[in-house]
Amino acid sequence: MAESFSRWDSADYLDTDEDIRLYLEACIEEDPGDGSLIRHALGDVARARNFSALAREVGVSREGLRKALSAEGNPSFALVLKMARALGLELRLTQRAA
Repeated sequence: MAESFSRWDSADYLDTDEDIRLYLEACIEEDPGDGSLIRHALGDVARARNFSALAREVGVSREGLRKALSAEGNPSFALVLKMARALGLELRLTQRAA
């Protein structure tokens, strides 16, 4: 019998605010330094939530948010801050352990 696999999508598992916070924290820690993993994670979170409502809340069109969070996108820091606030999160800087 041949094995069958379904597509795994992290957005399917971001059910609570805590799930989202922990997912974003992990992606921030693992990002290679170019923001690509953070951008992808924000896209996952947007899909897990109501993408259109989130776009309206941050003041961009649905397509504008999708484009900013795409692999070719480059969301502004202001957009990232607005998304964090819309999700009930805040960004903080802490001293990294040596």
